[in-house]
Amino acid sequence: MDTSISTFVSQLPKVELHVHIEGTLSPSLRWHLAQKNQIPLPQYPTYKSLVASYATMYNHRRELHGDNGLPTFLEAYYGGMEVLRTEEDFYDLAMEYLAKAADMNVRYADPFFDPQAHTRRGVALAAVMNGLERAKRDAKEMYGVEVDWTMCFLRDVDPSSAMETYEQALEGGFGHVFHAVGLDSNEYDRPPSLFQDIFARARKDGYWITAHCDVGQKDTHEHIREVATSCVGGLEGADRIDHGLNAIERPELIQIIKQRSLGLTLCPHAYHRRLPTEYVFGNIKRLWNEGVRITIASDDPTYMHQRWVLENLELVMYHCGFSGGDMVRLQRTGVDISWAAEDVKERIRKELDIMERTLTSE
Repeated sequence: MDTSISTFVSQLPKVELHVHIEGTLSPSLRWHLAQKNQIPLPQYPTYKSLVASYATMYNHRRELHGDNGLPTFLEAYYGGMEVLRTEEDFYDLAMEYLAKAADMNVRYADPFFDPQAHTRRGVALAAVMNGLERAKRDAKEMYGVEVDWTMCFLRDVDPSSAMETYEQALEGGFGHVFHAVGLDSNEYDRPPSLFQDIFARARKDGYWITAHCDVGQKDTHEHIREVATSCVGGLEGADRIDHGLNAIERPELIQIIKQRSLGLTLCPHAYHRRLPTEYVFGNIKRLWNEGVRITIASDDPTYMHQRWVLENLELVMYHCGFSGGDMVRLQRTGVDISWAAEDVKERIRKELDIMERTLTSE
């Protein structure tokens, strides 16, 4: 890849609207927390073997593609979480990502977190919430990175658990820690409409709403339609769609998305590691040309070959043939569809204005 692309993208002020904080758990932090919390890792007798495990290509969907002997991505993802036990662990996890985000010139991040994946292991909800809240405060002071949190519910768990977790968060006084709710985990035969009640409750309480519609999943087009139109208590759609690349295959979905000015949070390497280049980046460019509001993010970078938001933007600039001006406009769109405070948005827009003027004068 042209080094000029890497140089330009590294300097670009960025937002990241689709990253799972648990998916940023580095091998070094995982090893450290395992030792600290006295959690055995029998499948990884050495740190070197743990690091090597992160390079694997997963069985993306056993229910669709059969068993090829490899772990699924979700098995690896949830397996890594076992070392997260205390408030300090969640703080360290978040701060490690946010320090890297600052190095990549990320100005605003809206990471997901999965409280049910921790409470079902016996971890106190307060440990998760307090660690993330403290990281939000310290990241702004130490790194200049503004952070909001989106609390995701596990799609392959009964919706009653989502409601219980949500109510526990509010009753525990943690309603201010997150500003949005979402859906993630295994989407197979789990339409967003199953979660209408919790979405309706969150909408009433003033939270933003989003949901994953992964690429190539069974019924993904119907899932996109539900998220865009009716998943919130059967009354209206969500405020954003996570992934949603398959929408480009259905003109009626593109029409709905554009009518509602919905943003899509796309994670190119997450798709590119298992799908052809032309399919992934060709469809991203088609969405762009259609005027759909898109932003580029990393998803679960440590489990996806260390491709962070920086590398994902490089891939898009290279494979989509985007100019520097296009990349600035792409970040401007990310700012527009973010749920950041208006003063935060304005600060980033001013930076992008300066970069755009510099490009124009060259």
